[in-house]
Amino acid sequence: MNSTPGETGSVGGNPRGASPSPGFDARTVERPHEKLWTYYIIVGLLTGPFLVFMLPVLYFRYHTLKYRFDDDGVSMSVGFLFKREVQLTYRRIQDIHVTRGLIQRWLGLATISLQTASGSAGAEMQIEGVLEADALRDWLYARMRGSSLTAAVSDIAGSVPAGAVAASMATAGIQGAASLPAAGGVQGTGSASGAPDWVGSDGAAVLEEILQEVKALRERLEARS
Repeated sequence: MNSTPGETGSVGGNPRGASPSPGFDARTVERPHEKLWTYYIIVGLLTGPFLVFMLPVLYFRYHTLKYRFDDDGVSMSVGFLFKREVQLTYRRIQDIHVTRGLIQRWLGLATISLQTASGSAGAEMQIEGVLEADALRDWLYARMRGSSLTAAVSDIAGSVPAGAVAASMATAGIQGAASLPAAGGVQGTGSASGAPDWVGSDGAAVLEEILQEVKALRERLEARS
């Protein structure tokens, strides 16, 4: 459901360096807050005589709306008889919009719209009923950034001889070089930040250093050949 006009903010193509709020973990969010049902009731009342049609629809939407945030992406399901499911990986997300209408601001709610490069004019997914909307936006943005950098490092490192990436990182003093896979390819299970486990606490900053170092290494190898 589209939110009423109000304040809007977005991130995506314009990196802001935002970091998730301390202590916030979107993986604990599975259902919208109960205030969303209050919001739906108010919206239904504003439709006047159409309330009798709107309220049952909003009732089932609220009670069937579920979210799932994991290391790979975010998924949403809604509906009872006709269930709709949307799954997005962090790499596919191109833009994030946070919208707050007048009623939403009064209740402390917001709508988080996720857009992809699919060419669709509307949002691929809308997340409603989350009180920590700004924290969730920053949490998603951190995983977008980490996923993009990991993919870039993997693409470049795939053309570098085995062991060269780890050796070059060690020479540059980049943390995590000792535990980097020896075979050039950057692999590993995902951490809470959306980056491989070997990255450590430096997260995306370390990935950026690795990316620049691997680029320089590949250029030197190409110059010698």
